[in-house]
Amino acid sequence: MDWKSTRIDAMLENALVEDQAARDATTNLTIDPDLRATASIIARQEMVVSGLGSVSRLLEIFARLDPRPPAQNRFEVVSHPEIFDGVRVHEGQVLAVIRHNARVLLSCERVILNLMQHLSGIATLTRKYVDAIQGTHARVLDTRKTVPGLRILEKYAVQCGGGTNHRIDLASGILIKNNHIALGGGLPAVLTRALEKRRKGQRIQVEVRNQQELKDALAFGAEAILLDNMTPEEVRRSVERIQEKTQGANAQEQPERWIPTEASGGIVLDNIRAYAEAGVDFISVGALTHSAKAADISMTIDAEQR
Repeated sequence: MDWKSTRIDAMLENALVEDQAARDATTNLTIDPDLRATASIIARQEMVVSGLGSVSRLLEIFARLDPRPPAQNRFEVVSHPEIFDGVRVHEGQVLAVIRHNARVLLSCERVILNLMQHLSGIATLTRKYVDAIQGTHARVLDTRKTVPGLRILEKYAVQCGGGTNHRIDLASGILIKNNHIALGGGLPAVLTRALEKRRKGQRIQVEVRNQQELKDALAFGAEAILLDNMTPEEVRRSVERIQEKTQGANAQEQPERWIPTEASGGIVLDNIRAYAEAGVDFISVGALTHSAKAADISMTIDAEQR
């Protein structure tokens, strides 16, 4: 993750501006402007870390918004070499230590914690799904069911948890769903137009909900199949049918004939293993980003001795 990219900078700055961190009324009235302090970010549960890189970047951005002299914005963020985004940590582990002006630490505390708790929660939940299908060839995908404005960060957190990103936005991939088919004049018309007008290298994926839709999608040239709201047994039959259609081709032997399969809809921790064992290549889970519980992370701040 490039925490200094323009898009990420904009997200982080918006978070600080939203909280009016540089105009913290309580802190500015009660804390000595020259006081320096040490803050420790601590995991309060077993979790997968995500968002550590945001800490330094938030403090750098805060310096642009803060009217204090540059000397007051000197800071240092230190973490142990074994602690980084994507690593699993235990309850009580210190994730990072920040040495900074006490006012700045107090003013940025909530934004730092909100972001790390949210991203680490996503990473932690993703790791549970990834662990649940370990030993199969299936991979866990995220979806576009993300908080508006935070998609890049949330998809990064999925990667930290061992998951794989689906398309980042509507422009980055072609997925023909039932509403496209209904509004576009039927699958043959929609798929034909997509095949004719797509950009070079774009694979066309079609969502199907039953065996007849699968048959039609394969007949009219679908290059990837999304098996939506099917049972594991229906997925297994679908995968077998697709394999028969491609005569056993796979990505290594005949990449042009390999048709990737993805299962989606109604998939939870209790049943994801059954879907993976049904032979599907990918399993997309919206819950990774729309239902992940925030990780329990705290920050303690202590004044430094003068």
